[in-house]
Amino acid sequence: MDSKFKKPKAFGEILDHTFSLSKNRFKEFFMILIVFMGPVYLLQAIIQMATGTSFFRDTGTRGQWYEQILSNLDSSSGSFDSSSLGADIGLIVVGLVSFLLFPVAEAAILFAIQHIKKEEDYTVSSVIKEAFLRFWPMLGSSILFGIMLLGIILIPILIVAFSGATLAAAVHPILGILVGILLFIGFAVGVGLLITRWSFYFGSVVLDKVSPGFARSWRLSKKRTWVLFGLYIVFYLIVSIISFAVQLTFGALLGDSVLLGLISNLASLFTTMIFSVGYGVMYLDLKTRNDAEDLKELIDDYQSI
Repeated sequence: MDSKFKKPKAFGEILDHTFSLSKNRFKEFFMILIVFMGPVYLLQAIIQMATGTSFFRDTGTRGQWYEQILSNLDSSSGSFDSSSLGADIGLIVVGLVSFLLFPVAEAAILFAIQHIKKEEDYTVSSVIKEAFLRFWPMLGSSILFGIMLLGIILIPILIVAFSGATLAAAVHPILGILVGILLFIGFAVGVGLLITRWSFYFGSVVLDKVSPGFARSWRLSKKRTWVLFGLYIVFYLIVSIISFAVQLTFGALLGDSVLLGLISNLASLFTTMIFSVGYGVMYLDLKTRNDAEDLKELIDDYQSI
């Protein structure tokens, strides 16, 4: 077994292991994502060009250079023209294909990380085959998880809106706003922690073949919820910063163009790889901790006999 996987990790050690794995195995992980998401992004580019989006938007020679850049940056906020029926249909198609293929790509990365942990040889094609064998359990569990997310997010929003509006109308608008803000923050943290406890269902379905995996995820994440929640926030901030930097840099020059979409999608693949590797490291760390606790319980039971 790879020595880095042998013992439970602290917050910083998980981040360090994630980045070292992403660096050392960049070619394999990125290739997995390219195999699945590359055709999807190519389809998106074709649809954009078919609906009238130019491949490369030159800043031209009209006006001052800074005016041209600001104009292009303003127009780069969307990849599709929402007024075009063809673009809307294309957006739906790309979203549906991505929903079906992305979990398989993430599962392939999980299998690759597990092989690395066990110091086993693997190829991109072999882990992809392993991932496809878990396609239907992944799809069913992901749909169920989405329904659960809809419920636990929608209900707090309705409670916050109703409470704030009631207090604003019955007592004072400022009180309604303050109570609404406090309730929103409280529910946001609570929902985030709840999602964190359930989120490792995917690793359970893929690696441990336990479907739908919510009970196992709840058990594995016990006593680690705040740490895992913090890791999710860190990964989200990293993804957001990289995405914003790409949009700000290239969007200012290219505007709403196909080329900008391709560059943004490549950056998205990179951030997705980091997040997927981080998720895999977190899940395997939870398994290591759980196995250690199970062994400790067995020893305690044996000594008590």
